[in-house]
Amino acid sequence: MAVRWLCSLFGKPFDGGKRTMDHGSQQPQAQQMPGPFPGYSGPRGPYPGQHPALLRLDELQREIANLGPQVCSYGGLQSDREYKRLERELTRLLLEVDKVETEGRPELQQARKRAAGEVEGLLRYLEGNATHPSRLAIEELTQEAQNMLNEGVVGPFRQGQAQDAFEISEELVEAVQDVAMRLAQVKTGGSVPLRKARYKALTRVCAVQEILEGRIRTHTLALPLSDDTHEAVQRINQVMAQVSGARCQEVALLMGLSGRDSCTHLARILTELLVELDALDVSSNAAVRNYRKQVVEEINGLLKHLDLEGEGYDPRRYDLAQNDSIREIEAIRGRVSVLREEVLRHGATGQGAELQGILSHLDQVDTGRNPCIREARRRAVLEVQALVTFLDLWEALGRRNPGADEPPPHAAVWRVLASLGQLQAQVLGFDGKRADKSYMVLEELLTKQLLALDAVDPQGDEGTKTARKQAVKHAQNILSYLDMKTDEWEY
Repeated sequence: MAVRWLCSLFGKPFDGGKRTMDHGSQQPQAQQMPGPFPGYSGPRGPYPGQHPALLRLDELQREIANLGPQVCSYGGLQSDREYKRLERELTRLLLEVDKVETEGRPELQQARKRAAGEVEGLLRYLEGNATHPSRLAIEELTQEAQNMLNEGVVGPFRQGQAQDAFEISEELVEAVQDVAMRLAQVKTGGSVPLRKARYKALTRVCAVQEILEGRIRTHTLALPLSDDTHEAVQRINQVMAQVSGARCQEVALLMGLSGRDSCTHLARILTELLVELDALDVSSNAAVRNYRKQVVEEINGLLKHLDLEGEGYDPRRYDLAQNDSIREIEAIRGRVSVLREEVLRHGATGQGAELQGILSHLDQVDTGRNPCIREARRRAVLEVQALVTFLDLWEALGRRNPGADEPPPHAAVWRVLASLGQLQAQVLGFDGKRADKSYMVLEELLTKQLLALDAVDPQGDEGTKTARKQAVKHAQNILSYLDMKTDEWEY
């Protein structure tokens, strides 16, 4: 029943909930529309001239077919207006289907039952996605970002405090970045509505992060200039003050903290400021010309984020299975997997140079301002770096030639590093889940190595202190890599 709607997401055909019943002559099937949700292809009832009940069911199936794609791509919450509209429409259709008279005929009863089943399935799917734990996690992280930005940026601005009068701290930027990282790691299970919700939240949080980082960078500029410098400076300073206000407005808009303005309205204001700046004659003064250029760059930096209002509705942005950058990253990961197997089976045979080339290749992958692609690239980089550090460690262990005067604590650190090298080989080859016993054993053994390093007393030797610090970092990186391999993240 409802499964047919969901299957259609993956390209399996759906016949609109109707099946041709074998009662003699059959009407030829109309050609279906292309796409994941085939359009209504016309009545297919079994009766010559169509039975009135089937005609009514055909009409209702048209409405079901129109609502299906909307339901299966909806990524909002139960409190949203669109959810209530879809729920209301589906409930109305269910009541209309129930009113169809079947005259006690089994074939009509089955046709009505199928139609009712489709509607009920869509209702369950709509509610299931809106109340899914991952959807609620996305909303919780979004609210966390809203609260911190309201307190640190939007609130002071609304209280009449000029943005230059309060600082956007690096701590705030780091907190927003942390929310973006946690959003990127929310599991969607391949669900299109959950992917859509995650992408929309991520793009806005990352856009705000970039805006705040840009504000911190402007503190290093010698702006604004004195009004006495040039006749145009006074107007440029006024525009700069308007841009500061627009920055706070944009943060509020992107994070859903502004109920009155719109991205379109703010974009129009910023565009008008650009036109005004362009009309100023500053050709005679290089310093003022450079000042105007920096203000123009500020405005353009804000404008580029104002197209996010409709971007979350483009499946090419949030459904990344066919994304070219993701395909490129996956091809790279496939090659890294081959190199990893070679290293684990035969040892180092010159893979280091190729791995460095792969890191350079990953750095050039176009993420298109898409946080999910950025996260995929970051994870691929970590996979390469894990293999590089493994090779470096074994090369260092192979070159090691301790003297008779080596301090015992320093030798103890190297013994732990040798154990870490063996454990890292097991981590690189691990392909299980966190619930597996082998995962727990690896985690416990790595933790023991950290405790062993903590027990090393450098006895004032700086070389031992440095070696122990590096060994601790290496052990923590191995644990983080093991955690990443088993977190079941997906695009």
